[in-house]
Formats: sequence, structure tokens, C-alpha cells
Amino acid sequence: MIDTPCIIFAGGKSSRMGEDKALLPFGDFSTLTEFQLYRLKKIFKNVYISCKDKTKFDFEASFIEDIKTAEEIYAPTTGFVAIFQKFKIQKIFVISVDTPFVGNKEIKELFENDGEEYDATIAKTKEGIQPLCGIYHRSLEQSFQDMLHKDNHKLGFLLKNSKTNYIFFEKSSLFMNLNRKEEYFDALKLSF
Repeated sequence: MIDTPCIIFAGGKSSRMGEDKALLPFGDFSTLTEFQLYRLKKIFKNVYISCKDKTKFDFEASFIEDIKTAEEIYAPTTGFVAIFQKFKIQKIFVISVDTPFVGNKEIKELFENDGEEYDATIAKTKEGIQPLCGIYHRSLEQSFQDMLHKDNHKLGFLLKNSKTNYIFFEKSSLFMNLNRKEEYFDALKLSF
């Protein structure tokens, strides 16, 4: 079991899906979030759910609500700021709620290639970087606060301008994001 806390990001707007994808049924679970929580608890000692409002979930879990801003921001930045305020540890592992096929093997490879000299160790496929699948270090805490203050929420820009170790994965289908209805229905057909 991995000691580093695992954070499932489930606070997005889901505009392309047309409804909150974190609440869609998946596998044998009533929500995609529960599916992710259950499987990641087999890998990590502590799993948390980053979200705007925990009351949308009707199951027990450890939630971290995004920091509140004057205008509602649907970006991971508010989650990262809240997470680094909550934890005083040096690194966290993050994964998006809508990537249900990233497994133990991929997570282990990210950790094996991480080091104190990096600000982040992030998955990459032929489609590009996967900013919500990787390890973020406390060295980025101030950068996230600055991004929030400047209303700049581009994780790719942050990673490009930080000491980021990108780990390439050949099998990009494991990093499939369920952003649209057709992707969600395709994912339901796959065996778990």
C-alpha cells in the first residue's frame, strides 16, 4: 500500500457530458466516484475526494472541498490550494474521477520514477500530457496560489514551467477520459 495520499478530482463542470459525470453509474457502483474510491483504496492507504460540494455525494468518504472564491471556478486550481492547505506532507498523488482504467501498474511506475528533485511526475501518452494523473510536490504550493490569484488555471503551463518528469505510457487507452456520452458508453462496455 502506498503511503502518499491519493486525491480523486471530482469537482469539474462536466459541460461536455451534459451532466455531472462524477455521479454517473459505473461498474457495480452507483457512481463513477465510488468506483474510483473502491479500487484506489486497494492501492493507497488514504484516498480523498476533491470536490466543490460534498453534499452531492450520498456515500461515506473523506472529502476535501475546494476553497471558496468570489466567482465559482471550475478548475483543479481551487482543489490543489485546498489540498495543500489540508496536508503538510511533501507530495500527493492525483487522478481525475473520469479515468477509471489507470491501474496499479501505471501508478507504481509513476512513483518509481518520482524524485525529490522534481516538482511533479506526470503521465504522458501519444495524445499528450495527463495533468490529472501524477504526483505533485509541495514545491508547487505557492505556484497554485499565484495561479488562483491571477485567475490562470492552465495546469499544462504550470508543468511546462516547473521541474516536471513526464513518464510516457504506450497504452493510451488506459488514460481514456470520459468527457462525452459516447466515451462513457464505450467505457461501460469494457470489463472491470
